[in-house]
Amino acid sequence: MSTEPLETLDCLGQRCPLPVIALARRFPSIPVGAVIRVLADDPAAAVDIPAWCRMRAQQYLGGVSVDGSPAYDVRRVS
Repeated sequence: MSTEPLETLDCLGQRCPLPVIALARRFPSIPVGAVIRVLADDPAAAVDIPAWCRMRAQQYLGGVSVDGSPAYDVRRVS
């Protein structure tokens, strides 16, 4: 399975809970097995996105840096 994101959500400059809301809204439209990357510079995203993955039984792949901005990769498993 690829870890390359199918799509990237740019949530830079948005504060909690907007990055998680954007992820939750977009998530149903990506195929099972695909990875979505969320760019989010709100420090709460580092906690909120993994917590959302646990609550929704989705796979949190971890944080990465994209051009110096924090990003979080999530795989849709169901």
